[in-house]
Amino acid sequence: MSRAFNFCAGPATLPEAVLKQAQSEMLDWRGTGMSVMEMSHRSDEFVNIAETAEQDLRELAGISDDYAVLFMQGGASSQFATIPLNLLGDKTSADYVNTGIWSKKAIAEAKRYADVNVAASSEDTGFTTIPEQSVWNTRADAAYLHYTPNETIGGLEYDFIPDSGDVPLVADMSSTMLSRPVDVNKFGLIYAGAQKNIGPSGLVVVIIRKDLLGKARQQTPTMMNYQVIADNGSMYNTPATYSWYLAGLVFKWLKEQGGVQAMGEINARKARKLYDFIDGNDFYANPIDPRFRSWMNVPFTLADDALNSEFLKGADARGLLNLKGHRSVGGMRASIYNAMPEEGVDALIDYMAEFAKERG
Repeated sequence: MSRAFNFCAGPATLPEAVLKQAQSEMLDWRGTGMSVMEMSHRSDEFVNIAETAEQDLRELAGISDDYAVLFMQGGASSQFATIPLNLLGDKTSADYVNTGIWSKKAIAEAKRYADVNVAASSEDTGFTTIPEQSVWNTRADAAYLHYTPNETIGGLEYDFIPDSGDVPLVADMSSTMLSRPVDVNKFGLIYAGAQKNIGPSGLVVVIIRKDLLGKARQQTPTMMNYQVIADNGSMYNTPATYSWYLAGLVFKWLKEQGGVQAMGEINARKARKLYDFIDGNDFYANPIDPRFRSWMNVPFTLADDALNSEFLKGADARGLLNLKGHRSVGGMRASIYNAMPEEGVDALIDYMAEFAKERG
């Protein structure tokens, strides 16, 4: 049985080598006679798995000892509340930039706990571009500045890291984490849901500068308190052990590919190929300002929406899966994360060319 090319935005495709290793270790992890998902999270075996995964992530992302790495549950959406509860401290306000649906969700949740200042927004353009930072209305007394480097649904991505001065910079990197080199030291906190570039769903990785720990409000639930999670090695309760294990396998795989520098070069090439084809064919279109097009999530429309169902049916028949755009946007979306091989992008382009020739 041949593997399909899965363009789903999340849960996303995983490296085939990782799946095969997990398969081989499913019933018996390294002679223990049991599966990782059966192990006690307190056992020496799992503690080794967890510690190795963290160390590999630190090496891949260049995370210094000034930062704690937390493996939490609840996905990135749970962090929308966890962040203000932990970072506001004795302050009451936080700055947010609104560039799409995930930004809006983060803003709506934060408003339950903070005076949220929307420092900039591209909603008036239909989230097709990103305002220059020179026009942002940020506040020097804000507890933090939050932004979403890549809007998974809209396919809008920053080509710069905002300068937040002395205000901690917070980023939702769910769909960009490990896709290219990033200077972690420019951030106060980075969080990323696992189900795009890290592993399966059920896990969220939080990278937080240690001086930001210990500021949680008294009403913060224990399981959402970063200091508690850090003090307990992300094992205050039973963590998402199998997701953590699989993330560790992905980290090993990334190192074998040459790390994030090599992966960034591959991802840039994949995205460039697909956008060049879309721009060069009148049958397809992408609505995003070319400067801010996402490397990871490529939305596109057909010349005639009435052909959408036929396009998707033909794609499925060729093993090109999950290309339907998000219900709030419509059209198509190809998510081409780290684990999507370049051959998958080539196969998609070949099909798009064939479909345009027949229906254009």
